Amino acid sequence: MKQQNDIEVVTLQFEDDGAIPNNPHFPVLIYKNAMDSNDQLTEIINENIWGNSWVNGVFPYHHFHSNAHELLIVLQGEAQVQLGGEQGETVHAETGDVVILPAGTGHKRLDASSDFKILGAYPNGDTHDMCYGEQSERPQSLENIKSVPLPESDPIYGKEGPLFEHWKA
Repeated sequence: MKQQNDIEVVTLQFEDDGAIPNNPHFPVLIYKNAMDSNDQLTEIINENIWGNSWVNGVFPYHHFHSNAHELLIVLQGEAQVQLGGEQGETVHAETGDVVILPAGTGHKRLDASSDFKILGAYPNGDTHDMCYGEQSERPQSLENIKSVPLPESDPIYGKEGPLFEHWKA
């Protein structure tokens, strides 16, 4: 992994669009090209108390998790991912990028290379719900988002990571 001082941290803040609530307090964080192919990613995130990990892709429809923040590390390939719902922003995610989505943030894969693969995880190995922006799930989702605590550590850089420069309790 690259040193903190050597990475670009991109922040994106999205408003509630009526379907996808996004997060009213914490921005999306993107650490551009922060990881190297020889990094022991599972060990790094486990040391930093992020777990319940999986390897796959991003679903091709808008969804969010109201009860957990989510880490996405691009293991290989590249993709266009829409963040923040229909009115959100399209980001180009590529090998080595780290994306940290605060609870409530909509995400959807628009396009991807055939080899696109990500590692996902959650603070404290939390389980997560699946929400789709339906009005029936909205009241509970809004309550859940309010109660998701600040993670104990940045998933890559630990207790002193850039997450804490941008996410404040």
